[in-house]
Amino acid sequence: MMNGALPGLVMTVALLCAWMTPAAAQQLQNKLDTTGPVPWAHGVSPQQQQAAYQLFKAGNALLKESVFAQAIVKYREALQRWDHPAIHYNLALALLRLDQPIETHEHLLEALRHGPESLETGLYEHASNYKTLVEKQLVRLTLTCDEPGTTVTMDGRPLFVAPGRHEAMVLPGPHSIIANKAGHPLTDRSRTLTAGEQVTLNIKLDVIEYRTRWPVWMPWVVVGSGLAAGAGGALLHRGAADSYGTFDTGVLECAKDGRSCIPTQQLAATRTRGDTLQRVAFGTYALGGAALVTGAVLLILNQPQSHRIDPAQRVEPVTVTPLIGGDTNGLLATFRF
Repeated sequence: MMNGALPGLVMTVALLCAWMTPAAAQQLQNKLDTTGPVPWAHGVSPQQQQAAYQLFKAGNALLKESVFAQAIVKYREALQRWDHPAIHYNLALALLRLDQPIETHEHLLEALRHGPESLETGLYEHASNYKTLVEKQLVRLTLTCDEPGTTVTMDGRPLFVAPGRHEAMVLPGPHSIIANKAGHPLTDRSRTLTAGEQVTLNIKLDVIEYRTRWPVWMPWVVVGSGLAAGAGGALLHRGAADSYGTFDTGVLECAKDGRSCIPTQQLAATRTRGDTLQRVAFGTYALGGAALVTGAVLLILNQPQSHRIDPAQRVEPVTVTPLIGGDTNGLLATFRF
């Protein structure tokens, strides 16, 4: 933990140090020859208790001289021999001076675990009050995940493999919370936590949905309209060719035996009809070609694209609710766009 990570906590510590008194070595000595069945002495031999007592005294001397890092080492060695509430209490004080709020909270919990009889008069109340103040500077975070085989990590540290649950006090600020399962995309639930918050997060894996820009049928309708226009243009072109053929046949009949021929009004109309059909056919070809190009472009642009979906934020497009009671009976349908 970096010094200064919790300025508010450091200020609180400065105010509390005046009344946060270390547990005295005499308290531990008084427990050495106890005949009562106290839970913190169960299974601890007199030799282990005596060794813990000597380390506890050495830690207290270092704590008095403000040599906090070395005092912490002595207290931890003592705890390896005897898991005593008073050792946890003094270790919490030493950690407090080195701005280690998470470990401070953990050892205060251990100091309080066996109730008031495990600490000197007044120290239990001090530890309880300080634990409450420390918790206001931290965040109580609960993470759960029910998807089997999912590995949940926070700030790069594995917490559990689902189904599982993790509850801990953490520092306020940004935290990276990632859930990972084979065959699924990484699910990122990172967030910034605020001091004093109690955050419960049930992690649901993100899913990948494939969506198109437009309905799948739309580009094909454009392509189909282009093909239809091309077929219509071909029919018009065929009609123009027939008109020209009729006109040519009429002119040949009129000019047989080498005579000059002036087309009749009917033949002239046939020629005009052929010209009109041919112009319309060419226009229809151009329209059909443009539609085919547009349809091809739409088919390319309408390829399915992946979209990451957070199940917790999924909104059902249609919600149907029964209405029963009074003079109202029926269904209420809600549509979301």
